Amino acid sequence: MSEITNFRGEAVSADTGSLGEDAARALILRVGERVRKARELKGIPRRVLSESSGVSPRYLALLEAGEGNISIGLLQRVADALDHRIEWLVGEEDPWTSEAIQVADLYRRAPNDRRAKVLEILSPQPEATARRHRIALIGLRGAGKSTLGMMAGDALGLPFVELNREIEDQAGMPVNEVMAFYGQEGYRRLEAQALGRIIATHDSMILAVAGGIVSEPETYKTLLGHFHTIWIKASPSEHMARVREQGDLRPMAGNPEAMDQLKFILTSRETLYDQARAKLDTSGRSIDESVSDLLALIDERGFLS
Repeated sequence: MSEITNFRGEAVSADTGSLGEDAARALILRVGERVRKARELKGIPRRVLSESSGVSPRYLALLEAGEGNISIGLLQRVADALDHRIEWLVGEEDPWTSEAIQVADLYRRAPNDRRAKVLEILSPQPEATARRHRIALIGLRGAGKSTLGMMAGDALGLPFVELNREIEDQAGMPVNEVMAFYGQEGYRRLEAQALGRIIATHDSMILAVAGGIVSEPETYKTLLGHFHTIWIKASPSEHMARVREQGDLRPMAGNPEAMDQLKFILTSRETLYDQARAKLDTSGRSIDESVSDLLALIDERGFLS
């Protein structure tokens, strides 16, 4: 059985069990070749790469020669120093010639509207068919999702559903009791199940979802794929004021940092909410004005065409 040298200079077995010795050896050689090629293309001496990555010149030499079994953590540091994605160094496809990798990189850097067009072209099931006439309103509590959804549904002759009400019907208890009994994980599981039932039973509707659904990747992916999503936005102060107008004083009660926390949540979720197909800012707008804006947006984007 062959041996390779780890970053401590110790001889260790190259056998990795399920991968098999040959596959493991091929991976080690491929990583070394990719690191060397990337370094040479950038014109970086090994000494400079060592300084920027924190990996010794001796070990980099072993790595490039296919004799160093580098850890994931160290390889990430090398990739960062080379300004490369780590998967480019380990994947089977050559990052310099693979069209698939080039397309993936372009997709990552593309704005959301271009991403949507790419998915429409590549998706086995056209997105328009998958989404049908379903519209989902996302965003933090206090943006106006429920009020706008109900009024828009009445105007368009579409059923309006709140996902949390579906969860309550399924669980036989209010959402706060669901959280108390089953915890966050149990709530998210019921949320995913309720969303699946709604998709199976409604081709046309307006749905309002809880603000935290975006933090559950698989459920959010399902929502994005089966609904025309609209991010209902508002300023932090209006979010807080509207929640208090609903009679819920909990966000501010005994918590002087509530506004800062709200701003942090908005900031941390912004990139997720931004994946919606459309946005509607309700800041400074009356309910009637916001409903008109929402109806105009739905018509303009052809969500019900």
